[in-house]
Amino acid sequence: MPDTLEPIDLRSDTVTRPSPGMRRAMAEAPVGDDQYGEDPSVNRLQQRIAALLGKQTGLFMPSGTMANQIALKVLTRPGDEVILGEDAHMMWHEAGAGAANSGVQFTAIGHGGLFTAADFRAALKPPGHIVLPPTGLVAIENTHNLGGGVVFPQADAVGVCAVAREARIASYLDGARLFNAAAASGLSLAELARPFDLVSVALSKGLGCPVGSVLAGDGPTIARAVRARRMFGGAMRQSGILAAAGLYALDHNVARLGDDHANARLIAERLAGLRGIALDLATVQSNIVIFRLEEDLPDAAAIAARAREAGVLVSALGPRILRAVTHLDVTAEQCRLAADRLAGIIERG
Repeated sequence: MPDTLEPIDLRSDTVTRPSPGMRRAMAEAPVGDDQYGEDPSVNRLQQRIAALLGKQTGLFMPSGTMANQIALKVLTRPGDEVILGEDAHMMWHEAGAGAANSGVQFTAIGHGGLFTAADFRAALKPPGHIVLPPTGLVAIENTHNLGGGVVFPQADAVGVCAVAREARIASYLDGARLFNAAAASGLSLAELARPFDLVSVALSKGLGCPVGSVLAGDGPTIARAVRARRMFGGAMRQSGILAAAGLYALDHNVARLGDDHANARLIAERLAGLRGIALDLATVQSNIVIFRLEEDLPDAAAIAARAREAGVLVSALGPRILRAVTHLDVTAEQCRLAADRLAGIIERG
């Protein structure tokens, strides 16, 4: 039987709950009507995130999925092709919204979420072709969720964006976990964001906020994004109560991200040597551990169900793929315990 009253929840870094300090900051936040640009907490958060990313201005919105969808809306035209890494979030985890909202189609290139400038150049479609859809946008996800939390190599990001500029194609960085990428790579957020026209970061993942993302770019692009946010139903009023959580997180929850990475590594190293487990330790660069179950083991749903009974929550991403994600609401000791329980379940087969 598990020794904890509550399960050790490793399904995602979105499961965190606001800390007492974050709740106080939210309760005490100065607010106004954001539709009139009068919410001081929202304005401050947008300015701080834009400055961290080295961009002109920012726009607060309810979710990372909305940030991605607004980026597609303002950077593409219906019928455009969007080139991105395989298994990208905006391609597979957004309910087909890219096609429904913006009329785009996706082409995945590379492997494990990573691709090079040469890969991108080879995949480009020329404008004005009578048959092929024109490439309108290249998008990079950093860190890459289904790639196991890998950090996109910055030299490749710079090269891809240079090819995009040469071809007059827009570039977008889905930086939902860009704070993790910065912590893992040692590069600043501004350096990671510099090559891209438009960048988003999530507050509700590694930073532990209950909700929210920020999209950042130049003034004219963000002005179009304001209209798109309204069209998509994401415009808010006294949203400073939510933005205050982001401001608190920037002050208190960024420096500790390395702890989550160390905890993910702890889990990965415990599982990697087990019979029937395929886990590439080279992909465990941040706070995500993805591993495959070989055919002689039960499937992912069965292992996840047994783990739940043992007090550990993990995600079954496919018939034989499991994911564990560390975050600020789990300690190193809990991660060690969870890894041992998972290992015991797998070893029993």
